[in-house]
Amino acid sequence: MSKKLIIAEKPSVATDLARVLRNDLGAFEKKGSNRNTYFESESAVVASAVGHLVELQMPAGPNGKKLPWGMNHLPVIPEKFTLQPIERSESRLKLLQKLIRRKDIELVINACDAGREGELIFRYLMQIADSEKPVKRMWMQSMTNNSIIEAFGKLRDDAQMLPLADAALCRSESDWLIGLNG
Repeated sequence: MSKKLIIAEKPSVATDLARVLRNDLGAFEKKGSNRNTYFESESAVVASAVGHLVELQMPAGPNGKKLPWGMNHLPVIPEKFTLQPIERSESRLKLLQKLIRRKDIELVINACDAGREGELIFRYLMQIADSEKPVKRMWMQSMTNNSIIEAFGKLRDDAQMLPLADAALCRSESDWLIGLNG
């Protein structure tokens, strides 16, 4: 049976989603280990990030080690931005990558916070997971039960969210460039 994977930005939101959506998606069972729990029913999996899970990689010098600081190395402008896991949340990243890659998951629903940062967290996660599975957006501006149910009933197409995703990526990369070179 195929399932939906719903990814929230925070563990507390994932818990609320599993509690509120049980009527639509079936009773959820808590799974995983202490720090890496998720919820699963017959038709869905609900999991969460813990904020940002990856970051833009810092530049390396010709020897592969960190680029030494100095005016003679500026400006630093990479041909391509590369993502790297954030060490403190790497176990959560691995769990989400495993869930995204499961064969029975056919749709991934972005339930991260409504806004640019929530979109960025989700987009970077999908990029580092190298997933091309279909995506929908659960846009919640409130965490009331009714708001959650309404957002789940009105999932947005991924194409609608591309301008926000582009804005999030642009902000992230420009922060990196200005922060490093400024």
